[in-house]
Amino acid sequence: MSSIEVGGLTMRFADVPVLRDLDLHVQTSTVTAILGSSGSGKSTLLRCIAGLLRPEAGSITIGSAVVFGDGVWVPPERRGIGLVPQEGSLFPHLTVGANVSYGLRGRDTSGRIEHLLDLVGLPGTANMRPHELSGGMQQRVAVARALAPSPHVVLLDEPFSALDAGLRDDVRQDVFAAIRATGATAILVTHDQEEAFAVADQVAVMMDATIAQQAPPADVYLTPASLDIARFVGDTVIVQARGTGSNTATSDFGDLPAHNPTRAGESGVLVFRPEDLQITGDGPVLTRAAVSTVNYHGHDTVVAARAGEQELLIRVLGRQSVKAGDEVTVRVTRPGIFFR
Repeated sequence: MSSIEVGGLTMRFADVPVLRDLDLHVQTSTVTAILGSSGSGKSTLLRCIAGLLRPEAGSITIGSAVVFGDGVWVPPERRGIGLVPQEGSLFPHLTVGANVSYGLRGRDTSGRIEHLLDLVGLPGTANMRPHELSGGMQQRVAVARALAPSPHVVLLDEPFSALDAGLRDDVRQDVFAAIRATGATAILVTHDQEEAFAVADQVAVMMDATIAQQAPPADVYLTPASLDIARFVGDTVIVQARGTGSNTATSDFGDLPAHNPTRAGESGVLVFRPEDLQITGDGPVLTRAAVSTVNYHGHDTVVAARAGEQELLIRVLGRQSVKAGDEVTVRVTRPGIFFR
């Protein structure tokens, strides 16, 4: 199978930078999610890797083969890539089986079609037409079609965005189980943080036309490389603070634990996740706060509270008996991250 190396990729549309000196590393037989807001350039990056767009500068290497750079340009049909677009884009006049076998171009398809349909959870559908399938089933067929030629690399451009939430989870799980079963290297473009964290071995966050951080999902969430990334990948509680020269920072609430060493006297902020704060159990007391709202989500409850001018979000498991107007004791259960 093939790794993917992108180095110094640069591209502009109408003199506006869309990709700026971008680097990306995708290991063989892994899933990497490109996570970014709309217009961040993530789909442009995917199309450059696929060969559908030609960058201005940089390099793209798939496996040991340079497909772009140093005067080399390999067309998309010779890159060994399977592409799954946002919409399934199935041929409506062809059966499911014919759609899947389209990329095989005359090769022996005996057993291959049924094997792929079984792999994506659609056994016995080869003779059906696309209009007879649900949206989720059509996306599974699109994945089977992309996998038919046994590509080394599979690129997925927000393929689940049109599906409702309940269906999306099931289809996504089956699709990536099928991709991993083939050993292919995959890149998923998405603006959905939950989706990226659920399926990827690595998450590459796109900001300002480049990759701002690439790391395992837990590292991106728990130790973001910047305050902007912290805000982008989840809810935050931001406390103004000053460094102490150790793994603490001074705030209006006193000294608070910091994940990273701070410089004495340096101004900055401490960033906590809502689940780092609790209103039950043990842990250093942060403050007393008045509850503003309580939002119950079934698996957890998010309590919004205010202590003076400080807004606090507290995420706790299950249902809580507190209500708006109650006073609660807020405790810190995990160090914050200090950003200068």
